[in-house]
Amino acid sequence: MDFQQARFNMVEQQIRTWEVLDQAVLDALFEVPREQFVPDTYRQLAFSDTRIPIGMGQSMMTPKVEARMLQALNPGPRDRALEIGTGSGYVTALLAHFAGSVVSVELYAAFTEAAAKRLRARDISNVALITADGLAGYAAQAPFDVIAATGSYAQRQPALEAQLAVGGRLFMVTGTGPAMEALLITRTTEHAFAVESLFETELEPLIGAESAPKFAF
Repeated sequence: MDFQQARFNMVEQQIRTWEVLDQAVLDALFEVPREQFVPDTYRQLAFSDTRIPIGMGQSMMTPKVEARMLQALNPGPRDRALEIGTGSGYVTALLAHFAGSVVSVELYAAFTEAAAKRLRARDISNVALITADGLAGYAAQAPFDVIAATGSYAQRQPALEAQLAVGGRLFMVTGTGPAMEALLITRTTEHAFAVESLFETELEPLIGAESAPKFAF
């Protein structure tokens, strides 16, 4: 398979057409090889508009959602970033491409270990991988300038928002499928937050963040 051509097609046909026009983000998609973060079984699908299974009942985000998230968060070289859900390590690598440092919290040790190997292979050294339940963030190292949640929540999370520095940005997907809402939440002052609705999507919930079942009486 011609990965370079497939990568080009992904950027031009999926990413640009989904309102991702930040050239730095587009360049990062060429520089960080997504196929190296996909399970071998699915490598041929690395650039498809689909959620690729990575084990434990979990999947990668689609490329266009990853790109929109990165564009919205706009991480910079002085930023401290928190990722909730390391997964394959691909979004971790993208965040590390821009941010000064990244803390990535993952519930499954197998994911942490596999991501560590992939990041080492790319000589990415500004990432701290932590195996823990990151559902409520990682307050021990807060505040963060950027927080990226790679799974969805039923609703907004004040505990996460409290871990933002003033000026910090949180990307999260909230609601229940099939129509969930991607939000960018910015801490504007010590006590105030601005909320921007970015797009509708569908994303698997983080473990423990599933909405409560509805009962009919």
